[in-house]
Amino acid sequence: MRFVSFATPELPTPHLGLVRGGEVLDVDLAGQVLNVRVPDQMQELIENYERYLPGLQALLTRAGERRLSEVKAFSDTGIAHKLEAVELAAPLPRPRKNVLCVGLNYSEHVRETAEVRGRSAEPPSEPVFFTKAPTSVNGPYGTIGIDPAVSSEIDWEAELAAIIGKTCKNVSEEEALQCVFGYTVLNDVTARDLQARHKQFFKGKSLDGSCPMGPWIVTADELPDPQHLDIALRVNGVVKQQANTSQMVFSIARLISVLSQGMTLEPGDILATGTPSGVGFSRTPPEFLKAGDVMETEVEGIGILRNPVVQR
Repeated sequence: MRFVSFATPELPTPHLGLVRGGEVLDVDLAGQVLNVRVPDQMQELIENYERYLPGLQALLTRAGERRLSEVKAFSDTGIAHKLEAVELAAPLPRPRKNVLCVGLNYSEHVRETAEVRGRSAEPPSEPVFFTKAPTSVNGPYGTIGIDPAVSSEIDWEAELAAIIGKTCKNVSEEEALQCVFGYTVLNDVTARDLQARHKQFFKGKSLDGSCPMGPWIVTADELPDPQHLDIALRVNGVVKQQANTSQMVFSIARLISVLSQGMTLEPGDILATGTPSGVGFSRTPPEFLKAGDVMETEVEGIGILRNPVVQR
């Protein structure tokens, strides 16, 4: 299944939607019409997915093979919408905790970073973790604001993100993927000058709107092998990053296992799994985003983010 957080003029606060084809079903309103118990928010869905799954399947069964907008109970109440007619927010519009991130998790990215920084090109022996503030989260089509007074080196980082679905601690690598609710696309937009100035990741990674994600969460059962997905990033249609998640230094299962050692992961936690080579700061000469650019981030089997860049 594919779940979104979406808004309409009638319901401007983002709430849960179920995507099928080019349409979105308002889950809560559909549940009211059909007398099926379902959630209204993504966080509630993730926390109680097994409880709500029968109801969600009942909604889809009612829709059958027809378009959602052709189902009388849905169309008469205005709860089936065309995708282009709604506004998509980040799947988790305001995460409860910082976004968990991994640095240097593709070998080619390790090498390109080493060349610029003048350090060893050996991949790390253990995952390099950092976080982004919840206020950095942005929608799949939200604008990326550039304030020259704050940073002049805004860079792109295409990533696959895993959404934790079960509380887990000290989980083994073999069992780690059982804790994943689903996957989404994420861009770890980074202010490189702030990263260098402050000698750490957090500030340069946490500017407002610097974590676009979406356009939806694809449940884990639809992506049983997240380690073989193409990932790409384009700026104004020009390919800047292109790789496959099979090239990760540490698998998603390994990352979750290591993170969970002595540290509880909870439903709704977001884990960005690292970016491949091709980032702007490692290019000759370096390239950074500027007002008027349009950045597209794509992961196979999930979807595409399209984020225009504007000057604040």
